[in-house]
Amino acid sequence: MTIEIGIVGLAQSGKTTIFNALTRGKTDTRSLAPHIGIAKVPEPRLQVLADMLHPKKVVPAEVSYIDIGASVKDLGGGKGVGGQILNQLSNADALIDVVRSFADETVPHIEGSLDVDRDIATANLELTLHDLGIISRRLEKIEESLKGAKPAERQCLQSEQKLLARLKVGLEKELPIREMGISPDEAKLMANYQFLTTKPRLIVVNIGEEQIAEAEAMQDELNARYARAGSKVITLCGELEMELTQLDDEAAKAFRAEYCLPELGLEHVVQLSYELLGLISFFTTVSDEMKAWSIPRGTPALKASGKIHSDIERGFIRAEVISYDDLMKCGTMAEAHKKGFLRLEGKGYTIQDGDVITFLFNV
Repeated sequence: MTIEIGIVGLAQSGKTTIFNALTRGKTDTRSLAPHIGIAKVPEPRLQVLADMLHPKKVVPAEVSYIDIGASVKDLGGGKGVGGQILNQLSNADALIDVVRSFADETVPHIEGSLDVDRDIATANLELTLHDLGIISRRLEKIEESLKGAKPAERQCLQSEQKLLARLKVGLEKELPIREMGISPDEAKLMANYQFLTTKPRLIVVNIGEEQIAEAEAMQDELNARYARAGSKVITLCGELEMELTQLDDEAAKAFRAEYCLPELGLEHVVQLSYELLGLISFFTTVSDEMKAWSIPRGTPALKASGKIHSDIERGFIRAEVISYDDLMKCGTMAEAHKKGFLRLEGKGYTIQDGDVITFLFNV
């Protein structure tokens, strides 16, 4: 399962700089074209397991980042964003909203001044207008369809109409759909719409080097105002993080020490993205390959096996499971088996973060 995260923001906010920092890319930051890049998910436990079990190949989970290139202002009216990239953005699992806080006289802010709160409000408005546009168009089609609908079809259309009308009222009050208390049945009704305000949103405030010392305080202050279910704020010096990805590990480590930067921006962003998406990791060892997988918390073993291959889900027999912590206590898989830590679980077992699993199946 590759997680897809769309990157949006105003023009000149540093979207492509953040994209380069996350993907270790070298895309021209002046480019207005859309960009797609893959990054490996940092997972320290994966390397520890590899050192213990000595697989021939180690495969981390991946995140796909989509930088739309165009300004977030182009989303509301559907202009300036090509159909293909808009479709990819709509199918993304989460959004990163890049908000500018850095000062640079050579790259003036499109609004003429720096104002983080104003820019967050602008992005909120544009994402809301995008979803309202979808709802308005669909409600018009429902009205037409109801004129000649049969009783069974009419009931379905009316249920959809009622839901969309409720979403419309909430959006007009500047409430994102993710905060409207959507029920499981309602989620099924709107599954094909891929509204942008349903998605978890990580606001990345792109700071300048001179703001690094106050970054943590700024982050706390902004989270006090904007953090809620499905939404958080992080401060990140995109320019510096992008430069660091071009250095070797030792040079980057020394540079981080000088600027008191303890972790990679990628690691922090992915960690927060996982939290917002409710994701956990589990590990498999098959044919000398150690691999990390990302799944939603609460996923049963049967469904998790299907993430690996549909044949495994179809022919599922059982799962051999040991927790990462228990395996670390034992030191070897043989010792874990001897001490009874290796368990056999069925289809309904709920995968836990850090589980090391071998799926047994027959097709």
